[in-house]
Amino acid sequence: MKRHTFLATIFAVALASQFATAQITDVSKLQYPALNQLEIPKVEKVTLDNGLRLYLSENRELPIFRMSVKINCGAYLEPADRIGLVDILGEVLRTGGTAKWTGDQLDEMLEGIGGSVETSGDVTEINAGVRVLSENADFGLEVLAEILRRPVFNQDKIDLAKVGLRTVIARRNDQPRQIANREFFKIIYGSESPYARHSEYTTIDAITRDDLLNFHESWFQPQIVQMAISGDFDSKAVLKSLRKLFGDWKRGTVPVPPPPPVDYNFAPGVYFIEKSDLKQSQIYLGHIGGLITDPDYPDRIVMNTIMGGGSGSRMFDVVRSREGLAYTASSTYSARFDVPGIFTNYAATKSQSTGKAIREMIKVIESMQSQPPTDQELRYGRDSYLNSFVFQFDTPDKVVNRIMNYDYFGLTGDFLQQVKNRVEQVTAEDVVVAAKKNLRPDALRILVVGRAADFDIPLDSLGLGPVQAIDITIPSDETVLDPSKTSGNVMKGSTNRQ
Repeated sequence: MKRHTFLATIFAVALASQFATAQITDVSKLQYPALNQLEIPKVEKVTLDNGLRLYLSENRELPIFRMSVKINCGAYLEPADRIGLVDILGEVLRTGGTAKWTGDQLDEMLEGIGGSVETSGDVTEINAGVRVLSENADFGLEVLAEILRRPVFNQDKIDLAKVGLRTVIARRNDQPRQIANREFFKIIYGSESPYARHSEYTTIDAITRDDLLNFHESWFQPQIVQMAISGDFDSKAVLKSLRKLFGDWKRGTVPVPPPPPVDYNFAPGVYFIEKSDLKQSQIYLGHIGGLITDPDYPDRIVMNTIMGGGSGSRMFDVVRSREGLAYTASSTYSARFDVPGIFTNYAATKSQSTGKAIREMIKVIESMQSQPPTDQELRYGRDSYLNSFVFQFDTPDKVVNRIMNYDYFGLTGDFLQQVKNRVEQVTAEDVVVAAKKNLRPDALRILVVGRAADFDIPLDSLGLGPVQAIDITIPSDETVLDPSKTSGNVMKGSTNRQ
């Protein structure tokens, strides 16, 4: 026997002997002290005379200046024949140049100082962000003011943005889970809802530069703009610059409509998308979710974690570990500030176990209403949230952005701390009550993407109604809308371009 082999053997025997005599600790019995009360950094709030709201939080740890801008309007305002307008606007707002600089000049100047100014559009808000060294804060603010107030939307950049969106359309059916996620949103919110609809070739082709100019003129109003500033800066100096750059921005005279409410009817349904090339089924099932401001929001956090929040949850343990039906199985009871989120359960299973997987997922949901969580489950449900709580405050910009959002929706700055305190107090009874109130296993909407010929049972045997087939064929781009023959006016208001 070689010497190193002999020594390795002796070491292994000694190590085994040490483990044999060591006291084994059950990690589930470890006790942890209560989390410390977090001190939220001070955020100064200032409202300009034109209604623009500012949130400032100084932090001198790094010589970096950060700014996040939230304009409280979005794609819900775009006409049905112009879907994609805000996506293009969100990109070309930055790339399309301003009255003072072209987009290419902005690229070159920002690259020269190692900074960035970016913009994007979403359903209910349009965002902008600035990140520069503190010594370049004034320049970053000037660029931001030019972009928000005096964009020119260069046609070349509009055309480039359209190419990108057309590519997204062409490839949107490449991934089965992407298909399922997109169509499930339409099943819950409705295919025509701004929270679920998507652009087509015709709606992209119909968008003109005038549409972007009209949208900007109509809805970019200072009283719906919020700016969160964090990092290494002097508040007095920054406020002086902001008043100079934005103080003469005139208020809009036409109120910006709020996002539309969600009209939801709890009714079961089974939906199917045929993908004959798949050997696995993508399964989504659920219904409408809730709001972050709901009184039982903390109870739902714990409830959902126990039900399907990861390994150790009931959904994961039953569908994956016990039944071996899927590599992963999860649930999410999402919540938003403005409109209800979605209660979503997901699993991917081989085609031959599609029906069984669905039934097991439904059983798990039902169990939340009849089987109170064990002490171990309750600890898991609470600790999963509490142990990640500190990451809500790990950077100054997260703090000031959160305060900005809370302020817009009328919440106090310590709202998140209140949620944490309530999560710590959630009981097993609270979880059952929340499940009975918020879960509707009798009204689930089920979507399956897969190969029907291989299913273990017909989907209409689930007892949730007839199967409704969904056509995901991408409409041809041969028929392009003529802008002169469509509703080209983009809900125009009467704001002056400044």
